[in-house]
Parts: sequence; structure tokens; C-alpha cells
Amino acid sequence: MNRKSGTSKDAADKLVRGIKRKTRKHCSAEDKIRIVLASLRGEESIAALFRREGLAESLYYPWSKEFLEAGKARLTS
Repeated sequence: MNRKSGTSKDAADKLVRGIKRKTRKHCSAEDKIRIVLASLRGEESIAALFRREGLAESLYYPWSKEFLEAGKARLTS
């Protein structure tokens, strides 16, 4: 009996993960640049900016790092 309910729960979890994966918002490079530049201007907090965009705030840090590293590479070449 426990085995059957565990299997049902696993199937439900798998279904929910699939739905979340398919409904995840994907941003283009232009959107990422626009958002990072807006955050660097400092007119609005990072939290408020990402909340308005419907994105997780934790995305800011890798995006800003990529943005700054790309600029650094461009200046050195």
C-alpha cells in the first residue's frame, strides 16, 4: 500500500517539475543587458527590478558577472 502511494507521489512530483520547466521564463541577451544596465544605473533596487520583470533576483549576479567580463575582454583585445 505504501509503495503505491509513493509511486503516485513520484509521478505527481515529476509532472510538477515538468510544468515548471516548460513555463520558466527565458530571456534574450538583449533583455539581460537591458536589465543589468538598469540595475547598474541604480534608479531602482535589484529586488524591485527583478520583481517587476518576473525573474529570480539570484539571476542578477551571474548576468552582471558575464556582462562585466565581456566588457573587460573587449577592452583588452
